Amino acid sequence: MPKVKSFFLPFIVASLSLILAFLNQIGFAQEFNCQVQVSAPQIQQTNREKFQELRKGLYEFINERQWTNYGYKIDERIEGTLAITITQELSSDEFKGKINLVLRRPVYGTSYNTTLLNYIDDDFQFQWQEGEPLEFQEGSYGSSLTATVAYWVYIFLGMDFDSFSPLGGTPYFDKAQSIVNSAQGARETGWKAFEGMKNRYWLTENLLKSSYSNIRKAMYEYHRKGLDLMQGNIEKGRQGCLDALEMLQRAHREKPRLFLMQLVFEAKRDEFINVFSQAPPMDKTKAVNILKEIDPSHANDYQKILSAGK
Repeated sequence: MPKVKSFFLPFIVASLSLILAFLNQIGFAQEFNCQVQVSAPQIQQTNREKFQELRKGLYEFINERQWTNYGYKIDERIEGTLAITITQELSSDEFKGKINLVLRRPVYGTSYNTTLLNYIDDDFQFQWQEGEPLEFQEGSYGSSLTATVAYWVYIFLGMDFDSFSPLGGTPYFDKAQSIVNSAQGARETGWKAFEGMKNRYWLTENLLKSSYSNIRKAMYEYHRKGLDLMQGNIEKGRQGCLDALEMLQRAHREKPRLFLMQLVFEAKRDEFINVFSQAPPMDKTKAVNILKEIDPSHANDYQKILSAGK
């Protein structure tokens, strides 16, 4: 009998390996499927492979690291783009530049992806040299490069979760805030309150301040009770979007010109116009009035809603 068992053992092991590999393919993955780009068009480079290595390292840092305790199916991974443009080479291992950040979310029952964030972070300075591993540990600042990228990863997570459940992104905004706190002694900019009103410090401040929470609640309303319903019931879905605009209007009247509100409109402006261009006349008028009140510099764009479809 022992000989029979040993005879079948290799086949059993091989079968289990195939099953596990199959389950891994159809089962769970990391949270992100992010495109990563690194370019340095203004810098004369003798070693372009250096930035290719950095791009590869950042791709793995974002997409292959476990950022939450949740299991994501492969087709549930969060889609986004992180494009770094290096504008200055301060030394052989220190650089300045900007990060173009785009976060997308699928709309239920469609092939359409809606934009949750479209922002350029201009406060980006970091040190890195070839062969240096990209390491990050929660609760410590470490390097500016990984701290900044991890910060935006947590913002991506928080905004994605907020769009599926009311204030669902709070744990990830808390993690981003923890990075901000640990960066208060850093020499790099973008982390401190006094450096300007549109930076990483103020974004997490806006996101976590309870008196501004209507903006985040509106994003849930807009996506789950608005866009996600439009494929099956366009009137009900559009009403959800209009309810979300009214929530944004209330938030605007309580505190105008918030950085977070500006980010919402940078991401959603064109979509707002598309959503309400085919609405009934009364809804068009209400939407246009709200949009022009919150975002007056683009009033002419919103005015086009009234004539659309005629």
